[in-house]
Amino acid sequence: MGVELSVCELVHKQRNFFATGQTKELNFRLKNLESLKQVVIEHEQEILKALTADLHKPIFESYLTEISTIKEIDYARKNIRNWIKPKKAAVSLEFFPYSARIQPEPLGVVLIISPWNYPFHLIISPLVGAIAAGNCAILKPSEFAPHTSTLLAEIIKRTFDPAYITVVEGAVETSQNLLAEKFDHIFFTGSTAVGRMVMEAAAKHLTPVTLELGGKSPCIVDTEIDIEKTARRICWGKFVNAGQTCIAPDYLLVHQDIKQPLLDSIKKCLQEFYGENPANSPDYARIIHDKHFERLIKFLDDGEIVIGGKTNRDQLYISPTVLDHISWDDYVMQEEIFGPILPIITYTNIADVINNINSRPKPLALYLFSNNKNLQQRVLQSTSSGGVCLNDTLMQFGVPTLPFGGVGDSGMSSYHGKASFDTFSHYKSVLQNSFWLDLKWRYAPYEGKLSFLKRLIG
Repeated sequence: MGVELSVCELVHKQRNFFATGQTKELNFRLKNLESLKQVVIEHEQEILKALTADLHKPIFESYLTEISTIKEIDYARKNIRNWIKPKKAAVSLEFFPYSARIQPEPLGVVLIISPWNYPFHLIISPLVGAIAAGNCAILKPSEFAPHTSTLLAEIIKRTFDPAYITVVEGAVETSQNLLAEKFDHIFFTGSTAVGRMVMEAAAKHLTPVTLELGGKSPCIVDTEIDIEKTARRICWGKFVNAGQTCIAPDYLLVHQDIKQPLLDSIKKCLQEFYGENPANSPDYARIIHDKHFERLIKFLDDGEIVIGGKTNRDQLYISPTVLDHISWDDYVMQEEIFGPILPIITYTNIADVINNINSRPKPLALYLFSNNKNLQQRVLQSTSSGGVCLNDTLMQFGVPTLPFGGVGDSGMSSYHGKASFDTFSHYKSVLQNSFWLDLKWRYAPYEGKLSFLKRLIG
């Protein structure tokens, strides 16, 4: 049996399973969310080893950014009873005696395609929403994180009926075969370029998509800050996972008056984090593969390396690096970096900063370090981004009450918490009448009724 036929058969089996109605039952959803949580807990050590093998990811970072997905499961289990309840909708007097409600229902069979940078969390997190909303799901992990992909396939197969939830492994051809099928929703996390391909394939079936992409997330640093804390938070957000994070600060926009003190603090923080030689640190990850490594080292030709700049191709190692004397026209400023390289552009006029940000594709995240509330409001109101974090980095991703998603080139739709449930649900409008009253003003013949209608709708 060919790969394409196998994929087609799998989708058909999931449609048959969904048709049984089991996935719509509250207890079924709760049971399988609990099963998902338990599989993460039971295979914790295997997950950590796989992440180390794929990305040299420190155990602490793996717990913080990958294993922590169990908190999303807990949040969904706690709130799902309220989420699935139909909500009353108001009706105006002319619709008396009607009643109205909005009723969430699952979409059906969904496809979740995840990336390699957080290969466990970014497939399990949307799966939480798919299960909570009552769907069947096919999961496609990234082939560039093969150890995590293989482990996911094994533990999902042991935990769930493949007619309900299953993993399909493979490279580009497998993704193409999956995208050729008709799904009820496609959830994709990855690059903007591949996101366009996913959306194009989905359009052939009029399949709705959620695209979690990326972009160059700016980080503005004002003068009214605590420099030490600012440097520490920027360093952590930029260099966790060796900078391979879609919402990492992509570049700094630093006020001229505090640039040198900030650089000094960044250098000090990096020494505290990773020691004199980060290559020997157990807390510093590696680049995912050769192609990405070769792409990243080209950025080192721009500006002046003021911190770091060390590389080792055999180990896929690039040290935490800061580039100074960067202009908006440099190569490093033309595309998302997605690695441990941090360019700095200085400014004196915030209006110029805002204009430059607005002249480029809308980023997934925007960061501002400032205690100036007027400046905070000005930046919030004058720029557009998927999300904003003030005086910190990355932490907005972990708040379940905040929908996470992009805008424009950085993505569409959102997830996390209730937003994940919403993404994988259709909100069905229901209008209900009774038989105890039937006013005849809307029925033919219409003679003599127009003046009443005008008063009614006026």
